[in-house]
Amino acid sequence: MPIKFRPTSITTTRSGKVNIEHYYIKAMSLNSLFEELNKYSTRPRVKQKLRNEIDRRGVKRTSNG
Repeated sequence: MPIKFRPTSITTTRSGKVNIEHYYIKAMSLNSLFEELNKYSTRPRVKQKLRNEIDRRGVKRTSNG
């Protein structure tokens, strides 16, 4: 299973159609990965998931975070 950034959101439109949105880390842009990694409020286990994804993409991190 792909790694999720946050839980899936299910919304219903006024016409009754159900929209399901998944938040997979592999679908996030590199800029948003670094933004979330540098936020103070991001939980440590999510930060580790972000570090693993950045390493998987082959990008070098320059900070200790």
